[in-house]
Amino acid sequence: MRRPSQMMKLLVASFFGVIVGFLMGITFPTLTLTKMNLPSTLFPSIDLAYIEDKYSDLSRKTLFSSWSSTKSSKPKNDIPDPPYTYNDTKIWVPSNPRGAERLPPDIVTPESDLYLRRLWGDPNEDLKTKQRYLVTFTVGYGQRKNIDAALKKFSDNFTIMLFHYDGRASEWEEFEWSKRAIHVSIRKQTKWWYAKRFLHPDIVAPYDYIFIWDEDLGVEHFDSEKYLAVVKKHGLEISQPGLEPYEGLTWEMTKKRDDTEVHKHAEERNGWCSDPNLPPCAAFVEIMAPVFSRKAWRCVWHMIQNDLVHGWGLDFAVRKCVQNAHEKIGVVDAQWIIHQGVPSLGNQGQQEEGKQPWEGVRERCRREWTMFQDRLDEAEKAYFEASAHNNSSSSRPHR
Repeated sequence: MRRPSQMMKLLVASFFGVIVGFLMGITFPTLTLTKMNLPSTLFPSIDLAYIEDKYSDLSRKTLFSSWSSTKSSKPKNDIPDPPYTYNDTKIWVPSNPRGAERLPPDIVTPESDLYLRRLWGDPNEDLKTKQRYLVTFTVGYGQRKNIDAALKKFSDNFTIMLFHYDGRASEWEEFEWSKRAIHVSIRKQTKWWYAKRFLHPDIVAPYDYIFIWDEDLGVEHFDSEKYLAVVKKHGLEISQPGLEPYEGLTWEMTKKRDDTEVHKHAEERNGWCSDPNLPPCAAFVEIMAPVFSRKAWRCVWHMIQNDLVHGWGLDFAVRKCVQNAHEKIGVVDAQWIIHQGVPSLGNQGQQEEGKQPWEGVRERCRREWTMFQDRLDEAEKAYFEASAHNNSSSSRPHR
């Protein structure tokens, strides 16, 4: 048995230990990671989100600060730390593009471009010039000489983009211009399929005008800069060069005239035009060689249907994207082209039920035209019915 004096000493020592521990606890309430000398290679391998979830009393800001402090001893040639504070809760900008509300507006880049850039040097010095226009052709290798001739008619103000429907994009290197062109190669697709997927308005926003042309066009009488000068002079939002008359030319509106620089109206066969200011007598260009202003293309792109790849019916509908379309859509006679009628893309079809490949393609074109018109009619009908209902509801007196 211990003596009373020894028991007293033990109690005093225990009490003193409790007091010292309590004083230390209130003096140093947390263990600060910034005071810990940890290897700089440790934190990059740690899942900070996991730590925060497991130890909720440690904020992300503290952890990120700790990580930054451990990296401060790195050599100067290492990648620098970001000059911002890690924070995913204090920024919310509803006017930012959808999905980017957490970003400060000055860092948001909602549009892009098709300008080619270097892999080295100062990014600010990449572009000696920025092209103002875009020309696209949907091509097969068999038409390479015709495309070469056509592109010689387009100035250095144009970005060149080729959509290859035959998968032979790498074989175009024989042409010098091909090295600065953008090549997209996906087999057996049409230009409107490509346009819907690769010419989003936010991607082609830097360009004043966008040419979306077929591959079988003769351009002996065409000059791109002179063409655009006429387009600007007459304020055309959607246009095309006049077509030299040929057997099989369908529309009077697109036929080249010799007595005018631009025409916007035409006389068609009886019964073809219910209104002289509507297609195909006005506000009309064909889909073979259309030219869109930036503003018009932003609307037309949204009209293109994902599954209707041939674009038939678009030429009758693009007027809906232009106010006073009968004045802002026209055919440029001063610069004209020749439709060579090469059925190259048609031969990319598949022979079925005794039909030739081109026959199946043509049949689908006609079917798509009907489908597109039906969708457009139904969409407009639904809109006007909903508008009438809303107006009727808002005009009822409140009880």
